[in-house]
Amino acid sequence: MKRICLPFAVLIFAVTALGQSTKNAAAASAPQAQQVTISAMVEREISNVEKQVLDAAEAMPEEKFNFTPESLNLPGDDYKGVRTFAGQVRHIAASNYFIWSPITGDKLPEGLTDGNGPQNIKTKAEIIAFLKDSFALGHKAAATLTTENMLQTPGSSKSTRLRLAVFGVEHAFDHYGQMVEYLRMSGIVPPASRPKSE
Repeated sequence: MKRICLPFAVLIFAVTALGQSTKNAAAASAPQAQQVTISAMVEREISNVEKQVLDAAEAMPEEKFNFTPESLNLPGDDYKGVRTFAGQVRHIAASNYFIWSPITGDKLPEGLTDGNGPQNIKTKAEIIAFLKDSFALGHKAAATLTTENMLQTPGSSKSTRLRLAVFGVEHAFDHYGQMVEYLRMSGIVPPASRPKSE
């Protein structure tokens, strides 16, 4: 009986050792999973909202960039004085600068004095360029976040660095919702709602 058990035990040991060796080799050759960081998480959210907002802005034709629901004269509406589509896009961009610049320490662009954006930026191309630049600042802000500094309040801000970074995303999504409504009122299906091509 001992003669049968000993070779069997050796076989089990050898198979187990071989399996462990193969597992270790596979683990060593597999790419290391990227560690999730606060910076990477915020970066992903900024990228998500940037894509949605930019796609929506690009979808509105130049001739409808100054559309406002006020022009529809809907019975019982209360759209008097609301922002135009262009105004919504400029507002997102201007707010991005005001929200994210305390994190990076960047100065505000020339002519930016309030949440409506510089008044000299009027064409679709100029507004979209302003928007893209504002999101570039968001990416720069996200890159500065660490677990050590995320709860610090930068400069004269009363909000933490993390709160400012996340609030920029929240705010942009809020106005993205209004952009979607303006697109639909103009007979345009927002890009995010279009069927995906296969």
